[in-house]
Amino acid sequence: MSHPREQELPDSGVSVEEEVREPRMYRVLLHNDDYTTMEFVVKVLVVVFHKQENEATQIMLRVHETGVGICGEYTAEVAEVKVSLVHRLARENGYPLKCSMEEV
Repeated sequence: MSHPREQELPDSGVSVEEEVREPRMYRVLLHNDDYTTMEFVVKVLVVVFHKQENEATQIMLRVHETGVGICGEYTAEVAEVKVSLVHRLARENGYPLKCSMEEV
């Protein structure tokens, strides 16, 4: 008996193994600005990216010192939602915090 992933798909002539691909991954980045408070950036990292306070503080410091910090790597759909959520939270709180995503 063959492994299920190696079976032929009906009428396609293409094996399941050839059809299965890992999703593209995207890095979500926070960008430094002169207005968003460090405390707000930490809060965003905890709430949106589920970081522990210690890790969130380290990422926030990286953003502050280098201009950009990596929040995590996600599939395109998850990354898009997180970027959108960061922008909404920032806008609701009166901050211009910029968040972006880039393919890994």
